[in-house]
Amino acid sequence: MGFRILAGFRILAALVLACVMPRAAQAAWLEASSDHFVVYADDSEKDILRLSRQLESYHAAMALALNARTQTPSPSNRVTVFVVRTEGQVRKLYGEGSKYVGGFYLPRAGGSIAIVPSIRTGNGPVTISMVVLLHEYAHHMLMSTSAMTMPRWFNEGAAEFFASSSFEAGGEVWLGRPAQHRAGELFFAKDVKAADLLDPETYEKHSSNRYDAFYGKSWLLYHYLTFSPERKGQLDRYVGLLREGKDQREAAIEAFGDFDRLERDLDTYLTKRRISALKIPPSELKIGDVRVRTLRAGEAAIMPLRIQSKRGVNREMAKSLVVEARAIAGKYPGDAAVLAALSECEHDAGNEAEAVAAADAAIKLDPSQVNAYVQKGLALFRLAETADDKRQAYRDARSDFVALNRLENDHPLPLIYYYRSFVQQGMEPPLLAIEGLIRAVELAPFDPGLRMNLGFALLKLGRSADARTVLGPVAYSPHGGDASTFAHKVIDRIDSDPSWKGDGMEADQTGDENSETDEGESGN
Repeated sequence: MGFRILAGFRILAALVLACVMPRAAQAAWLEASSDHFVVYADDSEKDILRLSRQLESYHAAMALALNARTQTPSPSNRVTVFVVRTEGQVRKLYGEGSKYVGGFYLPRAGGSIAIVPSIRTGNGPVTISMVVLLHEYAHHMLMSTSAMTMPRWFNEGAAEFFASSSFEAGGEVWLGRPAQHRAGELFFAKDVKAADLLDPETYEKHSSNRYDAFYGKSWLLYHYLTFSPERKGQLDRYVGLLREGKDQREAAIEAFGDFDRLERDLDTYLTKRRISALKIPPSELKIGDVRVRTLRAGEAAIMPLRIQSKRGVNREMAKSLVVEARAIAGKYPGDAAVLAALSECEHDAGNEAEAVAAADAAIKLDPSQVNAYVQKGLALFRLAETADDKRQAYRDARSDFVALNRLENDHPLPLIYYYRSFVQQGMEPPLLAIEGLIRAVELAPFDPGLRMNLGFALLKLGRSADARTVLGPVAYSPHGGDASTFAHKVIDRIDSDPSWKGDGMEADQTGDENSETDEGESGN
C-alpha cells in the first residue's frame, strides 16, 4: 500500500453540487446485514447490496489507514442505517434545528443509528448523502479505536478526510480525496485561520452565529499535515504531545511551529493543481458476507414507525404512533418483529404493562427477537420505579436483561441495567456492577451518556484520574451539546479539586433511552 497522486484536480472558487433525485418507489423494504452494519432501504437488492459492501470496504480501509485492530461487534452494537427517500424526510425526523441537516447519527450503546436520504451508489466519488454517512461513521470509528481525547479540529478534519472517498469498479477505495463539498465554504464562508483551529480560545473569540469555514479548514489542515513532505511526522508529534498532557496551543506550537507560516503554507496547498490521496487495493480490504432479505409485509408496514421510535419521540408523538402501531399489529398478529416494535411504541407512550405484554407475545413467537427483550426490560425498569417492593421489582427487571445477555453475550444493555438496578434504588452498586459498566464502555465507547454514568461511578470511588479520562471524549465531542458542556464542568472541577467525589454535580443515572440528544452533521 502506498500513496498515489490524484491528478487533474483544482479546487474551484464556485462549485455546484448536483442534486440527488429520489428514485421511483420500490416494491419492498430490504435489510442488508453485514459485520459492522445493518442497512434498511426501500430500494433494489442490487443497490442495497452495493451500499453495504461499500460501507464494509470503508470500515476496512479506515482500519488499515489508522493501523487499528478492530473486532467484529456484537449484532446489536453494529450501526443501523435507515435510508429514507429525501432530505426533507431526514429533516422532519431530525426535528428542530434541521435546516442544513443532510443526514445524522445517534451514538447509543446497543442501538447506534444513522438516518440518511436515498444514496446513489455508483462507482467513483461519493454523493453528498454518502459523504454525510461516511463522515459520521468516521467519528464512530475514531471513538471506537482510540480512548484518547482529541481536539475538535482534529476530529472534524479526520472525519472530512476519510469521508472524501471514492469506490472504484475494481474494488479499490480512495481515502483523502479532495473535499469538493467544502470548496465553496473554503472560498466564500467566513474565514477560519489555522491559529483558530489550534487554539480553541482564539476561535471562540472570533466565532459568531455566521456559518464559517471550520469544517473545510479542518479538512485542509489534516490533509496537509498527512501528505506534506515538509511536515512529515509533525501530526504524530502533535498527538504525542497531547497524550503527554500538553494543552492544545502549546502542543501545536511545539509540533508545527509559527502559526502565520503554517497559514501561508495552507494557502499555497489549497491552490495546488494536484494533491495526494491514499489508494487501497481490494486485496488489502477483507470484508465478510452481506446477507440481503426482503422484509415481511408486517415489518415493512411498521418500518416508518420503527424509524421514528429509534430516532426518539416526545410523549405527544408517542401517543400518536402507538395508535398506528396497534392497528398494524392487529393486521399482523403473528409477526414477532411487529410485536416488538409495538412494545417499543407502548413503552414510548408510557404504557408499560402493554409494552411487557407485546414483548412477551413477540418472544413467544420468536425467542431470538432481541428488541423484544430490550423493550420488556426497559418497561420493567420503569414499572419498578413505583413498585411497592422495589427490591423484588428490580430483581425481576434484571432477569429480563439476564435473558438478553444469554441471547447476545456482548450486548451492552444488560451490563448497564445491572448497574442501574442498584443506583435507581439508592443503593451502592457492588464492584461487579462497576466492572460491568466499564465493560459496557469498552463495548460502546461512542455512547456519551454511558461515559457520563461511568465517569461519576469512578468519581464516587475516588478514581478521579480515571473519571477524567472517561469523560474527556464527551467534553471534547466534535458536535458539542449539553453533555459536552456538563462534562467540561466536571473535568474543571476534578482539575481544581482532585479529591472531589462528584457531590453536588450528579449525572443523570436513570438515562433516557429515547433521548433526542444526537450527533447531527450538516449536508451543506
